[in-house]
Amino acid sequence: MKIFLKKNYGQHILINKNIIKKIIFLINPKYYHNMVEIGPGLGSLTLPIVNYNKNLSVIEIDKNLINILKKNKILINSNVNFILSDVLNFNFFNLIKKLKKRIRIFGSLPYNISTAIIFYLLKYLNNIKDMNFIMQKEVVDCLTAQPGDKNYGRLSIIMQLFFKIKSLIEIKPNSFFPKPKVISNMIYMRPYNNNPYNLNNIFFLKKIIKQTFSMRRKMLHNSLLNLFSIEELDFLGIDHKIRAENVSISEYCKLARWLELKNKRL
Repeated sequence: MKIFLKKNYGQHILINKNIIKKIIFLINPKYYHNMVEIGPGLGSLTLPIVNYNKNLSVIEIDKNLINILKKNKILINSNVNFILSDVLNFNFFNLIKKLKKRIRIFGSLPYNISTAIIFYLLKYLNNIKDMNFIMQKEVVDCLTAQPGDKNYGRLSIIMQLFFKIKSLIEIKPNSFFPKPKVISNMIYMRPYNNNPYNLNNIFFLKKIIKQTFSMRRKMLHNSLLNLFSIEELDFLGIDHKIRAENVSISEYCKLARWLELKNKRL
């Protein structure tokens, strides 16, 4: 059977069996978990997962790949729920309502939309137990970056605001077919049970970090000149001489709460 992978879908099939075993071990699926795979491809992770789990749904945009998976006897006998859909248009609430439990999401994400997928899943935060994804190492470096790191930025702050994030294993290009031009990483993301940042409205946070990181070489009092005075920054205990990449998430949240309070007073 000839299989044509579509470049516009960013399809790279995981073929390294040792890496696949490590990934399954790290995901640690149990038979009673509600597992959801994004982009199963030819079933590199799907097939081993069903040895441990019987509550698996797979979301795949490519009709040809879904049809191939549907012909696999192992998957048919495991009652896999096949969903033909673009994940960025998929309503997870309908699936969650049917399953009546929080879901565990995993998959090898297309490099070109991996960030978009994670942002999309934010709306289902309360219904997600955890997520294990394979994506471009460069993106993982941004997701896990700490203040002072060169990769620390808007993506690091927004995602770490909601998730405990951990980089797990590096995956070389020759572990895939066709070989991507970049190194990949597996990442673990778990929504906080009790969010340590206690920020309900992220509108002002987004406004602040967009502004500071668009002028990242400027000192904080200059990049936030129209929003905060030096006196306000000093009052909040934030050094006005540091730059955007040196401000912690807790400090950004402090700024956001203060700005929200100021706007309420107007």
